[in-house]
Amino acid sequence: MFGRSKTTNEELAEQTVATSREGAKNRPTPKRREQEAARRRPLVETDRKKARNADRSKRREQMAKQRQAMLTGDETHLPPRDKGPAKRFIRDYVDARWGIGEFMLPVMLIVLALSFVRQSWAMLIVFVMVYGLIAAAVIDTFLMWRRVRRKLVAKFGESAVARGDGFYAAMRAFQMRRTRMPRPIVARGSYPS
Repeated sequence: MFGRSKTTNEELAEQTVATSREGAKNRPTPKRREQEAARRRPLVETDRKKARNADRSKRREQMAKQRQAMLTGDETHLPPRDKGPAKRFIRDYVDARWGIGEFMLPVMLIVLALSFVRQSWAMLIVFVMVYGLIAAAVIDTFLMWRRVRRKLVAKFGESAVARGDGFYAAMRAFQMRRTRMPRPIVARGSYPS
């Protein structure tokens, strides 16, 4: 209003100075006040319904990624308990072997059917099958963990074996192969090296 208007020579000089260059920012640096105002958000969302829906959709999307990773074995989206090369090695070793623990559920169904028979021979068979299978599975899993631990230490070092890895291997060994999550990637007999 009070300033003088620019002449055509000044406008042309500004255009030649402000030409867009390849790889340059080509705009003025924003002031700190403008950047802070653009980033400013309330600590507690005022529209609680909208915030809850956004949180729910974000959580649902994250769970879908985790589920897909559990099916495909994608390391980037696996939950923290299944991540890492040591856990991958444990999973592959357990999945490559035949274990007694994975046959416990089908045998327990047979034992359940036999338990309805009120004969002394049936009760003896039930008793022997249940306790014998449990003892054999525990011994097999213990020996398997010792082998896996030795191979883990040889491959990754002593620091790779974390607390709880033995329980992780045992729980995987007691599941039927078809129901294991993350899904088995290796074939039977193809042990990791």
